[in-house]
Amino acid sequence: MTIRCPYCLSYQVDTLNQAKKTGSAVGTVAGAASGASASFNGARVGASIGTVVGPVGSVVGGFAGALLGGFLGGVAGGTAGSKLGEFVDDNILDNYKCLRCGYTFSEPRQY
Repeated sequence: MTIRCPYCLSYQVDTLNQAKKTGSAVGTVAGAASGASASFNGARVGASIGTVVGPVGSVVGGFAGALLGGFLGGVAGGTAGSKLGEFVDDNILDNYKCLRCGYTFSEPRQY
């Protein structure tokens, strides 16, 4: 479906996706912080498992556990934030902008 500007009828329309971008960024930061915080338990487990190899294994295991927890939390938070932002863009905000006249609008609903 091609979107037309309801003001000037131009087909030169772009999506803004402001909430999706913001939600993705906030979700990534929050998820990484939450994942890193929760991963300290994983780091502790990784460090205890790494002691089998020796002191270097303990350090590497602890670091790997914390890094992996932060990474996985960031990915999960970013994905959730992006989906929430996409919903807000599609249902609440004026997500389309006419490149010809600058008018911002929501997509007309098809019933």
